Amino acid sequence: MKTAEDILKGKGTPLLVTISGGRTIYEAIGKMVENHIGAILVSRNDVIEGIWSERDYLRNSLEAGFDPKTAKIKDYMQTELKSAQAGTPIIQLQEMFLGLFIRHVLVKKEDRYLGLLSIGDVLRASLLEKNSEIKELNQIASWEYYENWGWHRKFKKKIKM
Repeated sequence: MKTAEDILKGKGTPLLVTISGGRTIYEAIGKMVENHIGAILVSRNDVIEGIWSERDYLRNSLEAGFDPKTAKIKDYMQTELKSAQAGTPIIQLQEMFLGLFIRHVLVKKEDRYLGLLSIGDVLRASLLEKNSEIKELNQIASWEYYENWGWHRKFKKKIKM
């Protein structure tokens, strides 16, 4: 079964995209668009302090006086970060997303972060793994598999007697 680290290795995007908390939301959006991501990590002195996502933007945009060109991302980021160890299997990651009602999980190995997984990353990896299992089972259950046993030759001999 694949682990969080395995899923990260299969991602095509940069694994940790960060922005300084003093930057504007407009700058964060630009960096997110450039990297084709839906959430960005907010850091200070190479320490991750929070996360800000497209959903946060939707919520923030309804606030009176909100201006993405002047608003600092540190004032709007989510600071409650969830993480999983690199060896966490897919099923446990899925349980985290569902049980905690979250959309992003930092992957940690020892004392450093390796990358960020979204619920979409984990769902995709899970479906690909299930698809592979189904193909394997179909191959096992195929007629050729049983023909290779040779039982049909023995059965035909018994009938001719």
